[in-house]
Amino acid sequence: MEKPPTSFHQIGNKSLRERILTTLREAILNGELRPGHTLVETELASQLGVSRAPLREAIQILNTEGLLDTVPYHGTTVKALTKRDIEELYSLRIVLETFAIRRIIAQLPEVDTAPLRTLFEQMLIAADQDDITRVNVLDREFHDTLIAMSGHKLLVSTWSSVAMRVRQVMSLRNLRNSDIKQIAHNHIPLIEAIERGDEPTATMLIAQHVASAGDLLAEDWQDDPSTATEEDQP
Repeated sequence: MEKPPTSFHQIGNKSLRERILTTLREAILNGELRPGHTLVETELASQLGVSRAPLREAIQILNTEGLLDTVPYHGTTVKALTKRDIEELYSLRIVLETFAIRRIIAQLPEVDTAPLRTLFEQMLIAADQDDITRVNVLDREFHDTLIAMSGHKLLVSTWSSVAMRVRQVMSLRNLRNSDIKQIAHNHIPLIEAIERGDEPTATMLIAQHVASAGDLLAEDWQDDPSTATEEDQP
């Protein structure tokens, strides 16, 4: 039997469906359950210590969220990612985050950039501890915070509509980066450019930051939407 992701653990009976849902969702978004991975209900139920009924309910919800694909009589897999999916997502990120930075700089000094520095410092600590899971969480929070600081409600709403996919792809990207300290350090030039109100540099940096990450992940992703990389196959 394949070794379960490290986030899997025995689940208590309180709010069972919600606990299962959270566990599976986190495993997908953190990159532990990778695109194309097949979920076998009997194995999952055993690994989680639950019955199959609430597990099936959780799987149905994850299907509606677009994180899983279930084909009758063929089973359930983590929704595949193609190069086009990644390229579209990252090109949209550039537009959204560039707009957010312009909004933030236009509102200086009223906008407090301290939360960005705090997240950067926490990322450094997590990287020093070789805690890639924590780095992933903080990386996502950094970009969520950047969007929120814009003070633009429609932008925040638009970001929320793709937030889970962004988080999943960011985690997969970070897992492929052998130097997690560099993941943290990549954020400080952007923070400094924002703080001094240097819009050209800040927007250039966010575009480079996002585009290079997208290229790193997309360059060895397969075009076939029904499969991920060879190592992702169950």
